[in-house]
Amino acid sequence: MGILNTLLRAVTWWNGATLNTQIFTARKGVKVGEDNEGNVFYRTADDSKRWVMFSGEVEASRIDADWHGWLHRTWDEPPTDKPLPHKSWEKPHQENLTGTALAYAPAGSLRRADPVERTDYEAWTPE
Repeated sequence: MGILNTLLRAVTWWNGATLNTQIFTARKGVKVGEDNEGNVFYRTADDSKRWVMFSGEVEASRIDADWHGWLHRTWDEPPTDKPLPHKSWEKPHQENLTGTALAYAPAGSLRRADPVERTDYEAWTPE
């Protein structure tokens, strides 16, 4: 199974970092910090490139706004050096749950285990 995992890492990105990305990170990467999800953020010594090594599923919505802004050069300082101020009403970051069992389903949704009977809607029927 070890050979298969190595081959998969060489040609796929959705199971984690590719072999080339891991080699590039080992050679040129300067670790900048980690987020609450365990994702590790890197840059090159001259800061010409910035990237993230995901801990688990490679899904862009798993990166919170603080680190997203740093990756896309909205600000220069990473959140580990200069944390962003947050309002008391802000909710903690949550990844996109669309397509999962945890996705939002309103009361009348057929996806709910207990769909509520709708009384505020009358379906149109052709005559």
